Amino acid sequence: MSLPLFTPGEDPGPDFAELLRRIDYLPPVPEVKVDDRVPITHGTTVVAIRYRDGVVMAGDRRATAGNFISHRELEKVFPADRHSGVAIAGAAGPAMEMVRLFQLQLEHYEKVEGQSLSLEGKANQLGQMVRNHLPVAMQGLAVVPLFAGYDTGRDHGRLFEYDVTGGRYEESDFASAGSGSLHAGTVVKLGYSEGMERGDAIDLILKALFEAADEDSATGGPDLVRGIYPLIATITAEGFERIEEGEIAERFRALIAELSTEEARGGERA
Repeated sequence: MSLPLFTPGEDPGPDFAELLRRIDYLPPVPEVKVDDRVPITHGTTVVAIRYRDGVVMAGDRRATAGNFISHRELEKVFPADRHSGVAIAGAAGPAMEMVRLFQLQLEHYEKVEGQSLSLEGKANQLGQMVRNHLPVAMQGLAVVPLFAGYDTGRDHGRLFEYDVTGGRYEESDFASAGSGSLHAGTVVKLGYSEGMERGDAIDLILKALFEAADEDSATGGPDLVRGIYPLIATITAEGFERIEEGEIAERFRALIAELSTEEARGGERA
């Protein structure tokens, strides 16, 4: 396949989505009717917290289709580029496709312009993608991502959440999305403090997901038998980095021991 050539007036510039449209790569959005009898896989709970060195993002691993668990090890946290990440909740298939296209757009912009898009620009671009997905979302395939990154210009982490219409909202301290977001967000709200250390932020986000799984059947808790734990990543000045599963497992065991002790003390008082 030869490279497409454009006249100066038709050059799409760094807009990758517009490039695809110019070469007729993107078909028009079809009219889709979602049959309630067809099981649609959904990702559930994702959380992001700003801490002293940047942002920590996490997502449980469960995906559901109706009242069935369709996947136990679904990944919901992805790098968008070196200094940003995106976490997905909602219809899993369209969400993962949106993430892949978003990654490709950011890479294309950087190659064309010789520098990466600003964090604000990345957040706006993702919002536009969510807005373009609205016709399908209105038919039952909603995608609601979280976006976070380290702003190298401001030297601190930033968080953004979205609604199905593409509305973009920056949060100062934490954000959550998905079916267990109410429970997870409440735990984070009660335990959050400004300038948290890395370890404290990770422990808080693990507790938030644990409590969300305890109240929401669509959110998966730690599976100690299968060795399945939430996916967690930090985004700092050094870039996007996934936390090793061994560290997550160790912290979860400590959390469970702490909660078990509290439960035993409560039983003794009763």
